[in-house]
Amino acid sequence: MTSRVSHTSVDCRDAYALSVFWAGVLGYAGDPDEPDEPGDEECLLLSPDGEHRLLFLEVPEPKSVKNRLHLDLEPVDGGREEEVDRLLALGATLLDDRRRPDGGWAVLADPEGNEFCVLLTRAEREAAGSL
Repeated sequence: MTSRVSHTSVDCRDAYALSVFWAGVLGYAGDPDEPDEPGDEECLLLSPDGEHRLLFLEVPEPKSVKNRLHLDLEPVDGGREEEVDRLLALGATLLDDRRRPDGGWAVLADPEGNEFCVLLTRAEREAAGSL
């Protein structure tokens, strides 16, 4: 017997605003049958294929310590540097720069301080000989 992940939940102060940020990051969209609006305490995003869901849940307390779980993102269009620039323009913050030409990653935070990483693309890793 096994389980599968139904959705990944993110506690936050503003579910709608954070869902808008992550929709821009991942290219996910809200559920057309249950559209989210500003002020909603729960906002759901669906991956383009519908296989992955992110649920943003409002909680009263602010984030206070480092995440125990985070997302590692591999850019789909363009390379790592362009993706980091794009995410910074969306409202992310660079927390730690561990990028190297042959690998490494950039540690960013979303607008509520949740950490995530941006890695090289597969093509970039192959070109660097680090695959």
